[in-house]
Amino acid sequence: MGKVLKFLGRINFKTIYFNLKYFPLKTAIKFPVMVSRNVLLHKLKGSITINCPVRTALIQIGYGEVGVSDFKRSRAIWNVEGDLIFNGRAYIMHGSKINVSKGAQVIVGDDFTTSTECIIVAEKKITFGNNVGLSWETMVMDTDFHHIYNEDGVKFNHPKEIVFGDNIWVGCRCTILKGSVIPSGSVIAATSLIAKKLTGENNVFGGNPISVLKSNITWEF
Repeated sequence: MGKVLKFLGRINFKTIYFNLKYFPLKTAIKFPVMVSRNVLLHKLKGSITINCPVRTALIQIGYGEVGVSDFKRSRAIWNVEGDLIFNGRAYIMHGSKINVSKGAQVIVGDDFTTSTECIIVAEKKITFGNNVGLSWETMVMDTDFHHIYNEDGVKFNHPKEIVFGDNIWVGCRCTILKGSVIPSGSVIAATSLIAKKLTGENNVFGGNPISVLKSNITWEF
């Protein structure tokens, strides 16, 4: 009974509205997405596709507590006009911001986790493999936002796809910019900057400029 009451206590208006907005009624009433009261639902457009068996609380947005941020005053932001595809469980912690432009796509693998205050911005495409974790205050952004032109007036800083492999841990305050490719089995050291394709699986990468710090590693949460 305690678990039932706890579950019912999480079915707030934002959770109900979110699920009805994105899914047909038969799916929505299973509440595959749980949305915290702290989440700002700025734009609920585009689409959400779930490519796995639908279950309650498969995707959770705006929950969890970490000592580096204030759960009561920090809130997640959902600002989506593009398309998201979830291939399994996803846990997006409080304070994180999801911004997907119209025509853009974000693909999320199974066992995806962000810590608090992470930012994901997509204007083209961002793909996360399975078992990817982003530590607090990490930013993943496939665009420069502002347009830059050459002497002939031609724009040259177009968005570029970002790809994460499987089983990747990104340390706190990292910045992952457009065109980045992170191989499977990677660990990215805290405060690192990535703006290119990395090569070699099962490595620790770190620094600015980014380099291999340790090879042939394994890791776990």
